[in-house]
Amino acid sequence: MGTLETLELAGVGAGDEVVVPAYGNAEVARAVVALGVVPVFADVDGGSYCLDPAAVSEVVTGQTVAVVAVHRFGRRADVGRLREVGERHGLLALVVEEPGADPGGTEPGVAELRRACVSYLDSRLRGVRTPEPAVRHTYERYVVRVPGNGRPDRDAFARALRAKGVACTAPVPVPLYRMPELRRDVFLPETERAADETLALPVYAGMSRRELQRMVSACNALGGLLQPAL
Repeated sequence: MGTLETLELAGVGAGDEVVVPAYGNAEVARAVVALGVVPVFADVDGGSYCLDPAAVSEVVTGQTVAVVAVHRFGRRADVGRLREVGERHGLLALVVEEPGADPGGTEPGVAELRRACVSYLDSRLRGVRTPEPAVRHTYERYVVRVPGNGRPDRDAFARALRAKGVACTAPVPVPLYRMPELRRDVFLPETERAADETLALPVYAGMSRRELQRMVSACNALGGLLQPAL
């Protein structure tokens, strides 16, 4: 059952507010809007990129009836703490898979092969912040951070990597509250930093050691781009 159907069955409707992540796919927020409900954006945890339970508590009002969390990049949201927040405030707490996630990505064999690639990269990449390890992380996307120094380091780094044949992308180019149809007058610091700094590097279960070595060499050769701006 999708987010829209679950909220409808729970009686969520016009005039209600639903807390959603500010960082990630727009599908969940759009589903809320389709019900005539007001999406309220909450900040994410800077390590997991999932909803921060403390940030959810900060945006709850008398009109808030639910919170919808999303597992992000193969990292599980903090379901236990989010449900505690829901119970404390009398909210329906839903946790959904990331829209567009690979349905086979959580299969044990696939996940283990991907984790082996991640282990290799984590121990060899320099100049980027590798993902925080977590139990049950399946690394459906391998998302690193390129630290900012008052200039678009992530974008310059990505362009240089692509020129070397590494197909990297910014996983979430802008916070959802900056999209025209979802625009809100808010500023959420962790979401802003994540949108500015994150970069998804190609990792998949069948990746060869040679492919991994080439990507490490390409990334580490660009360390000069990460020096502080003068």
